[in-house]
Amino acid sequence: MYRFLSSVTSRATATAGPALGGGRRGAHGRPGLPMLSLGWAGGLGLGLGLALGAKLAIGLRGAVPIQSPADPEASGATELPHEQAPGPGSPHTPASPAARGFSRAIESSRDLLHRIKDEVGAPGIVVGVSVDGKEVWSEGLGYADVENRVPCKPETVMRIASISKSLTMVALAKLWEAGKLDLDLPVQHYVPEFPEKEYEGEKVSVTTRLLISHLSGIRHYEKDMKKVKEEKAYKALKMMKGTPPPDQEKELKEKGGKDNDKSDSPKAKAEQDSEAKCRSAKPGKKKNDFEQGELYLKEKFENSIESLRLFKNDPLFFKPGSQFLYSTFGYTLLAAIVERTSGYKYLDYMQKIFHDLDMLTTVQEENEPVIYNRARFYVYNKKKRLVNTPYVDNSYKWAGGGFLSTVGDLLKFGNAMLYGYQVGLFKNSNENLLPGYLKPETMVMMWTPVPNTEMSWDKEGKYAMAWGVVEKKQTHGACRKQRHYASHTGGAVGASSVLLVLPEELDPEAVNNKVPPRGIIVSIICNMQSVGLNSTALKIALEFDKDRAD
Repeated sequence: MYRFLSSVTSRATATAGPALGGGRRGAHGRPGLPMLSLGWAGGLGLGLGLALGAKLAIGLRGAVPIQSPADPEASGATELPHEQAPGPGSPHTPASPAARGFSRAIESSRDLLHRIKDEVGAPGIVVGVSVDGKEVWSEGLGYADVENRVPCKPETVMRIASISKSLTMVALAKLWEAGKLDLDLPVQHYVPEFPEKEYEGEKVSVTTRLLISHLSGIRHYEKDMKKVKEEKAYKALKMMKGTPPPDQEKELKEKGGKDNDKSDSPKAKAEQDSEAKCRSAKPGKKKNDFEQGELYLKEKFENSIESLRLFKNDPLFFKPGSQFLYSTFGYTLLAAIVERTSGYKYLDYMQKIFHDLDMLTTVQEENEPVIYNRARFYVYNKKKRLVNTPYVDNSYKWAGGGFLSTVGDLLKFGNAMLYGYQVGLFKNSNENLLPGYLKPETMVMMWTPVPNTEMSWDKEGKYAMAWGVVEKKQTHGACRKQRHYASHTGGAVGASSVLLVLPEELDPEAVNNKVPPRGIIVSIICNMQSVGLNSTALKIALEFDKDRAD
């Protein structure tokens, strides 16, 4: 009897060891104890053998079965169970000293992110939050790589898409501060390869300042000028009068179409079909963003000057300065301006800036280099199945949407910008403060809303200089109070992102015992396209601001 129980116990222990011990972390973040570590003392009796056998049976019943990733139907979901892979910052890991005062905000923000992730079906999402310059929370939810079951973590590297524009703005600002760049000279002064432009027969001037704020008239991915103008007219009418009557809406949609030849009717029908698809798309999906061929370019461009051939000979869609037209290609031209004014290749100059800002995991996206912790990127196909996105080469738009980064690096970038914005207020009370990476007057210029612009991710705001800015506002007493903040979102093939800066509302007369940066920074990156993240980031920032005030 004793030999039988010993044999059963040994086999069960050997089976249970890898599942119950072997590096698996317990509910409180401590490694689980292998059952073999109980050891046998000399002269164990039958009673102890029976007790150990019963304990093992209970342990085996409670063990979490390991699911094979080969069959997605068997798992029922692509989200990583929290019990199987506790990540840094999760409830299974002890909170850092800086985070202990924000447990409520962390818990509510984590729940919000789970809801967003489930709602859009995103494989993975990573968040980072800093308060007054200190990172207090970073965490990954779901998978960075679904096929290989690699969980998201704070170190996960993803596409940051149009947040790249805010990075490029730093390069332009440094060159402006150094006197090497005049924001109001025609771009041909620096890049003669870009031809002079006319609009409706009149010679017009495109400047660096207009390019930065998307007022140059240079197109985005949509090449059809008529379609863009009709959409702008429709939006303008809708903002003034609400939704136009059906007959007026139809007239706007068909504007200019009556004069077309009959041979154009198939094209018009295709446009209407495309618009119908967009109308039935999920809320938050930007119209036609991912239906344009240029977004999926696979061609490698050696430098920014070479990339200009994609659009330099196209007509301007609007007179420069008259209307806002978001344009990533405008930032390709800005990259060429950086090269000519700095004397460096664009990527070399940006790497110098990343080094200065301590953004050591931020790099241009290239297929060949081994980039540790790089995520895969996903989209849903027509059958609503998760698939890998096609290969793309972003060398034509490094400046406007071609960088990879982590939430930690984006927090560093946000804090450097916030420090420069606020340090001028603290200089009188603390003369020992170091200067900001950018001067206070530069940051004020960058975060001042520009007339005739739009902020598509928050209708309350305007576009400034490579940032969207919402200004402080309160119309009625005891009613909604609009906080001042700056942010930029990003949307790329298989990726979405946001970086949001919520400055503390400082009283210049009462900053004696404070040191910048003062405020909340939130960064979120996701390996699924068409996910609107700005409102989520703002909610998270306000949650942390509430705990900070308490």
